[in-house]
Amino acid sequence: MREITKPSTAKCNLDTYTLFLLAEPKYAGCNRLSEILKHVSHDSVNRFLLRERYQPKDLFEEIKPHIQLVGGTLSCDDTVIDKPYSEPNLAELIGYFWSGKHHRIVKGLHLITLYYTDASAKSIPVNYRIYDKREGLTKNDYFRVMITEVLAWGLQPETVTGDAWYSALENLKFLKNREVGFLMGIAKNRKVSTDGKNYTQVQNLEIPDQGLVIHLKNFGRVKVFRRIFKNEAERYYITYLPNSDATEQVSRQEFNESHSIHWGIECYHRALKQLCGVSRFMVRTSEAIKTHIFCSIRAFTKLELMRAEELIENWYELQKNLYLQVAREFILEHLQQKLEVNLHNQSFVNA
Repeated sequence: MREITKPSTAKCNLDTYTLFLLAEPKYAGCNRLSEILKHVSHDSVNRFLLRERYQPKDLFEEIKPHIQLVGGTLSCDDTVIDKPYSEPNLAELIGYFWSGKHHRIVKGLHLITLYYTDASAKSIPVNYRIYDKREGLTKNDYFRVMITEVLAWGLQPETVTGDAWYSALENLKFLKNREVGFLMGIAKNRKVSTDGKNYTQVQNLEIPDQGLVIHLKNFGRVKVFRRIFKNEAERYYITYLPNSDATEQVSRQEFNESHSIHWGIECYHRALKQLCGVSRFMVRTSEAIKTHIFCSIRAFTKLELMRAEELIENWYELQKNLYLQVAREFILEHLQQKLEVNLHNQSFVNA
């Protein structure tokens, strides 16, 4: 975060921009906020985006008092924020990435997130990275860096979850060395063994509904579960707990619960795009884009805290209710005008 040496006189600040992202469901840009708040110029908004230097730790420090730091589930996943009309040559953070939504390479921004669900079912993003090719890091590198950071910040998750992309051997050993359990998807061709000697691909195993204890090559004992999704091939997941006996005792119900918690990060990414304006920026410089992304993620945390405090029933309720009165007045006003016209025409005919 940028250090402030004297009271700020800026007309656009963090709270103003965060609320703008929550309130404006469609339009983007500095000009739009200037239109809404007539006393704030578009230059003031642009300067705000350019001058601030918010970091993921700033987000964590803000939400830290609201979550239980011990015993939750830490999920990792990534998403592509579509920017089809942006020019990668003019915006360093914009590039071409594989999109699970479109099932092809698309132009956009790649966001990697650590999403924490505590024991009270409160779910909050606690760390993130915008993929930057200039840093020379892979998604797995970001994964280990971000987890190292949140552990240093005081988070003590019981379990880390991720899809098959994040189940690289280096990542699994990284978690094992830190005595953190995990639930990870694995590719169907990963080498496993039931006796620790004869290895085969995991897809060749007969896996009962309650899971199967196996040896993952070059790692050790884990328990594997199989899950079949509608209109998809079967997928495989491995669980590990620091206590080997506990690993063997993981039940199907516990696996289902952990997998359900992990699905929350998919819901988060959807809400971030639909409700928090994460893709609605019209700036090119990396500093301005990072400020916008920070504010968008912060906007989501506001929604989640409101939901946890039962001020709203779900994340989508705020925007839904925000325009009820406007829509109601618009419809009733035009119906009234039509009624008056009909009455006038009727009286003219009778005359």
